[in-house]
Amino acid sequence: MFVSIRPAARSSALAALFFASIAASTFGWSHDSTPPERDAVAAKFIAQKLQFWQDRMNLKDWKIDVQLVRADQLEPKTLGNIHWDTDSKTATIAVLSTEDYKLPWKPMLDDMEFTVVHELVHLELASLPRSEASRRVEEHAVNEIATALLKLAAH
Repeated sequence: MFVSIRPAARSSALAALFFASIAASTFGWSHDSTPPERDAVAAKFIAQKLQFWQDRMNLKDWKIDVQLVRADQLEPKTLGNIHWDTDSKTATIAVLSTEDYKLPWKPMLDDMEFTVVHELVHLELASLPRSEASRRVEEHAVNEIATALLKLAAH
């Protein structure tokens, strides 16, 4: 198949190919991968990101697991969640499986990392009082903090 790309779009296409090749070489993914193979690669990626962010956010005293789950295991219109026990300092983060994502590979991995950071911010705020009334405000604040953390890490 031949695809013609306008000169202005060529650099974007080359960047996309570059990122796809990085994902393929770094995380063992290819277009021929099966859903379980893609999930295995993504699970390795999010486990590495969890370790990085858990250290960076000083949550080393927590035992945190991360797992990929299908969309029907999450609340509608969500990409992940976290359940924790403050007494035992254990938590489980659920992240949407690659099978249910509609994004290309690299943006999907970026979004999965965002989900991990987002859920860890919730964990940082676990000791604060919560109510249904404050939930929307908390979600907005958590999104803003997660975005800021990821932007700072990119520099």
